[in-house]
Amino acid sequence: MTAELASVLDAVVAVEDLRRLAALTSDGRGAQRVAWTPTWARAREWLLTELAELPVEVDVDAAGNLWAELRGDAGGPVLALGSHLDSVPDGGWLDGALGVVAALAVLRAAAVSGFRAATLRLVDWADEEGARFGHSLLGSSAATGQLDTSSAGALRDAAGVLLTDALAAHGVAVGRMHEAGERLRDLSAFLELHIEQGPVLERQEHALGVPTGSVAIHRMLLTFSGQTSHAGTTPLDERRDAGAAAAQAALAARARAREHAGLATVGSVALEPGVPTAVAGRATLTIDLRHRTDEGLAALGSAIEADVRQIAEEERVGVEAEPLWAFPAVAFDVRLVETISAAAGGGPHLVSGALHDAVAIARSGIPTAMLFVRSIGGISHAAVEDTSEPDLIAALRSFAAGVEAVATDPRWNRN
Repeated sequence: MTAELASVLDAVVAVEDLRRLAALTSDGRGAQRVAWTPTWARAREWLLTELAELPVEVDVDAAGNLWAELRGDAGGPVLALGSHLDSVPDGGWLDGALGVVAALAVLRAAAVSGFRAATLRLVDWADEEGARFGHSLLGSSAATGQLDTSSAGALRDAAGVLLTDALAAHGVAVGRMHEAGERLRDLSAFLELHIEQGPVLERQEHALGVPTGSVAIHRMLLTFSGQTSHAGTTPLDERRDAGAAAAQAALAARARAREHAGLATVGSVALEPGVPTAVAGRATLTIDLRHRTDEGLAALGSAIEADVRQIAEEERVGVEAEPLWAFPAVAFDVRLVETISAAAGGGPHLVSGALHDAVAIARSGIPTAMLFVRSIGGISHAAVEDTSEPDLIAALRSFAAGVEAVATDPRWNRN
């Protein structure tokens, strides 16, 4: 009889690990673990040092995802546990890192206790954030066959560096990234612990919650083409002001999001020539749309596109709408959701408004579930991102309990 993982797992040490990692890879502005940079590589080196103390097999797959396997008894399930070490620039200390450290803590507990009911695989997915090249879920999308390597390889960062070259510097050949899928063929399930990144759990006064899936997402680029003219000599009724059209489009998108119970975010705006004394002849803006259902997202998008055409006509400017990226709503495995919910004490169910590697895994057909822990103030992707230590400890122990519940459930056995 082995000791329960939750009772053996040292959650205090895991929290200390998170703080050590933050100290190693952060500055006064926050976490700087942007994928394919020296700081991200330093985070990986830290993880490898910790894994070296365990009886695990460690390697990196063709997409740059790092794996560590603790073999269990033959016939038992194969469970992947993890998240991502990479961060956005000036990010928080917990986003992604919590899930990787939680997996590390579970492997330690299993090694100490002799737990062998399942083969456990820690995974640190590469480039979940897409902060440098703009492609979220890069490593997990490659492993699940959802990555177009041709288009991804042509991406450039703000300095003009090709993604192909940046990855090659870290030993990853873009043309072979699909080979990472071999690591998923025998998986029984994937489990991920993550901070909520929103205010729902805090408002409901719950430390833990279980997402049932994620929202549908569509991103577009709008380009308004007008006429540059002098700010002091061009009457208002004679202007073809691309900037005015862009401003109205941003407000219209927000209004439509309220009507359709969705979300619309204008994350970037650029005006040309971009000087105070000239009417903008060209304006570009990105709009990120999210909704709980694919049908709701389609309706929201159609309403906004109609508004944009009307605005362009009224302002006498041209407009082009270019789709940038889309991802459907994804549901997690109901059986796993129920198991993780029970391990977490029956916390509330919610829908994730953010994407996670778990979403890419679930979309590929692999049974997947997540556990959320509340975020103070609902803030994430910022240096002030935080979760209380008692909540982190509760989340780590509940995650371990959930892993054991899945590992010992015969429904997930391989034979």
